[in-house]
Amino acid sequence: MADSDFKLSNIQGDIIVGLSKRIEIFFFFRIADATAFKSQLKSLIPLITTADKATGEKAAIRAFKAARASGVIGDGTNELGEITGDGDLLPTAGVNIAFSQKGLTALSITDDLQDPLFSAGQRNDARALADKGTGDTDENFQPDWDEVFLQGSQEIHGVILVAGDSFGSVNGKLDEVKATLSADETSSIVEVATLAGDVRPGEFSGHEHFGYMDGISQPALRGVDNVDGKKPKPGQSLIDLGIALLGRSGDPVEGRPAWSKDGSFLAFRKLPQLVPEFDRFLEEKSKPIADDFDDAPVPADILGARMVGRWKSGAPLRITPLVDDPVLAADDQRNNKFKYNPQSQEMCPFAAHIRKMNPRKDLDQFANAQNPDLVGPHLILRRGIPFGPEVTSEEKLTKSTKYERGLYFVCYQSRLDQGFSFLQKQWANKTNFPPGENKDPGFDPIIGQAPDEVRSMTGANDDKLDEDLPLDRQWVQSKGGEYFFSPSIEALNGVLSGVAVP
Repeated sequence: MADSDFKLSNIQGDIIVGLSKRIEIFFFFRIADATAFKSQLKSLIPLITTADKATGEKAAIRAFKAARASGVIGDGTNELGEITGDGDLLPTAGVNIAFSQKGLTALSITDDLQDPLFSAGQRNDARALADKGTGDTDENFQPDWDEVFLQGSQEIHGVILVAGDSFGSVNGKLDEVKATLSADETSSIVEVATLAGDVRPGEFSGHEHFGYMDGISQPALRGVDNVDGKKPKPGQSLIDLGIALLGRSGDPVEGRPAWSKDGSFLAFRKLPQLVPEFDRFLEEKSKPIADDFDDAPVPADILGARMVGRWKSGAPLRITPLVDDPVLAADDQRNNKFKYNPQSQEMCPFAAHIRKMNPRKDLDQFANAQNPDLVGPHLILRRGIPFGPEVTSEEKLTKSTKYERGLYFVCYQSRLDQGFSFLQKQWANKTNFPPGENKDPGFDPIIGQAPDEVRSMTGANDDKLDEDLPLDRQWVQSKGGEYFFSPSIEALNGVLSGVAVP
């Protein structure tokens, strides 16, 4: 497949660039009037943030921050000292849209996108993902999900993503979107649910709710991140465009409809995190593991780092296994520049979350001429955002979750059974991955799932590397989600708007 016609202006911005987001709203909708929706979608397209717009917006944010730091612009107050806005933030609001299989069907689009998991919907994948629920067959399995994702009386046909610097900016843009889809006093959609996420405050910005810096290791895209003098960051995997975008070089599936080119499958998951319970586990189980770490001030930090594969700052265990290094963590030329030793888990457990999700060179020994790269085709573009309040003093005292918090997980890929679904089923949940070790590594302790929640991992204690550490519960829960297709701008202007494609 040739990529000579590739244009950032044809790609929705969250896919390969990422919408700028301190706040993000997920507006799930049902199409009530397909004819009206197709007509109104045409008017919505100018509001869609493309990849080139997202790139320009990120450049503007960097320039704004530099000017703010140098004192060229003010601090968000007027001459009377009244607050007019957040002086540290450039007002932004980006919009993307994606459709479920049920949504495409509602629009009478019958083309097969050649992705069985997308066609069936995430609920039908829940048992295989090892989500909690009842029933012993795929047909009678009832996942323990939030009602909205069970889609009883209200099907989810699509999701509109609105992201920006503040709730004011984001809500204002969402109102504009709703007004566009309610033209001529005819609302073509019905709201099914609205979920809002926001980055954590202050020093915790960029960290997920367990406290670990997130999003450090993202793949680079060939033809995007290695052109015009740009180079991937040290340690960053370079993957083909077709791993993320349909119809591009590296897309493993043939025979997709032409209009699906430059689109991507979006996997959405609501993942509540039991933070007080996780912290309690670290406190209770860490002392024997921390005995050899004289420089570590908090034993729980050691166990947490060996479960995640990074310290809370983001510094990788593979480089600094004995003590956290915030300076290293902040250096994007060093914080991802490492490989694992396939024969050893002394510096980083085989089961550690980041090693499970990106084993780097661990699988090279199993590669062959037919399958030279066993990792790259499974890498995903992660675009999630935390949700919920900070842990309260009451929750810290009782070591029990009272208020829901966690991650709205979002990722993009060209094939779900080689992307998100594969990573969850074949790597996170498989106790014998990575393969070829003397003893099975166990579950990914952070996101690995078992139907009965009976899980363990090895490598947590670097003095007893083959010793099993029982994991007393799943601290990341799944409460539902859906698989969507995020079309190209050309597809939105064409097939999705009811315009015949020549």
